[in-house]
Amino acid sequence: MTRAVEVAAEPPRDCPLCPRLVAFRDANRRAEPGWHNGAVGSFGSDTARLLIVGLAPGLRGANRTGRPFTGDFAGDLLYATLLELGFARGSYAARPDDELALVDCMITNAVRCVPPENKPTSAEIGTCRPFLARRITAMPRLAVLLALGRIAHDSTLAALEARRSAFPFAHGARHEVRSGLTLFDSFHCSRYNTNTGRLTPAMFRAVLQSIREHLGPA
Repeated sequence: MTRAVEVAAEPPRDCPLCPRLVAFRDANRRAEPGWHNGAVGSFGSDTARLLIVGLAPGLRGANRTGRPFTGDFAGDLLYATLLELGFARGSYAARPDDELALVDCMITNAVRCVPPENKPTSAEIGTCRPFLARRITAMPRLAVLLALGRIAHDSTLAALEARRSAFPFAHGARHEVRSGLTLFDSFHCSRYNTNTGRLTPAMFRAVLQSIREHLGPA
């Protein structure tokens, strides 16, 4: 009988599973040897009740700094909102040693390695999904998931083995995926979305405020 191999919640920094991403990582290491240039681990505590799922590390953000949403525009909006609503403490200075700490919250990505042009392929999303599934199951107090964008939404549902048609993505949507676990949706807090007005800081704050009200105090 073949034994199933248990997947860790976090891939190794030099994860070899996606050849295109490995090649891109190697090229970035040659160009910028001082950057993280590897799979980016989740940020926060396993005992958190909230897990935020983004798309993938940004080239000059998490791929550079080694911490999700750190060093790019999306992180500016995300961390400012988390601080405002009590999901973080300290101060955000766009670097991993800024002493920012998350409170009852963890941040991860559907794809852990930076993809060219910030566009992972369907195969790469599927290859990385077991890490997301394991990340979810490794959080014993998890009550809320926040998906930033449709890809994160779809990958999260797949990781939960939930039918995508039953829980359609929409900004501000709230889905009771199963008893005790709620999925909230938001447009991704990217510079493109905010510059075009698709997502405003007020819209993003409203989603996090709904989560805060749902969870109550930390």
